[in-house]
Amino acid sequence: MTHPRPFQLFTGGTSLAATLHRTLPDLTEPQPTILVTGSWLTVKEQMADLYAARLAERGYTVFTFDFAGFGASEGTPRQAELPACKIDDMIAAARAVSTLSFVRPGAIGYLGICASAQYALRAIAAGAPIDAFASVAGWFHDARTVAPFYGGDEGVARRLERAGEALAAYQRTGEVRAVPAYEAGNERAGMSLDLEYYGSAKRGAVPTWVNEMAELSWAYWLTFDGLSAAPQVRVPSLFVHGDGCVLPENLRAVAGTVAGPTETVWADGTQIDFYDQDAQVSIAVDAADAHFRAHLAG
Repeated sequence: MTHPRPFQLFTGGTSLAATLHRTLPDLTEPQPTILVTGSWLTVKEQMADLYAARLAERGYTVFTFDFAGFGASEGTPRQAELPACKIDDMIAAARAVSTLSFVRPGAIGYLGICASAQYALRAIAAGAPIDAFASVAGWFHDARTVAPFYGGDEGVARRLERAGEALAAYQRTGEVRAVPAYEAGNERAGMSLDLEYYGSAKRGAVPTWVNEMAELSWAYWLTFDGLSAAPQVRVPSLFVHGDGCVLPENLRAVAGTVAGPTETVWADGTQIDFYDQDAQVSIAVDAADAHFRAHLAG
């Protein structure tokens, strides 16, 4: 039985609200440890906690956390998708958990779902103390390959113009202009396609999730480079993906240029299926367990 408990990662910068998942009732015995984060604009109680509970049942200590500006964590601006800040949070979180005696030395893994996989790759390339990495339905993009999701050059230009106006307002007054994180059919929303996960309280629309995105986020999301860090990553890396997931060619390119040993598991299912559907989650957890068991010391 998993014993989740609230935790706080005091990193020297922004304090990050976390949940510690562990089957052992005490904090004495060291275990291999995994950090788990989910898609953009989400909180730990969505897909991350589901994966954490499943992995904890396999004998790992698992941490989920809210990025700065999201959920129960501190930080401003709120609801802003700022890749560089999230990467810094990942590095800080890994360093923080590495100081804990119930975390086995040399046995820290990172599992990133959707967009946080590309951030984790950059965090590892920048020196985060991560010993093995797993990507589940990883979203890896650059400016060229992300543009078609948002209407091509014209759609990107509109969003960047709005982001510029939002940044100007933030610099002048501190106002954070917000749009829905998800609203089907709303072109200004972060996600405007019909995605049941974010619209259903039985799935991803959990009480702790704020359905907002700071509009200034577009300036950083649409220009992020999630591809070029791969050759600097030398830790063993697993990629669970499929043709029904986003950007499969980018995934293959990233997996093919990681400097360390890699394994790819190709499975059926859509991107969103890997967030919470049992068939896809089970495939991903089984693969991640085998990967971390093979590559985390102990």
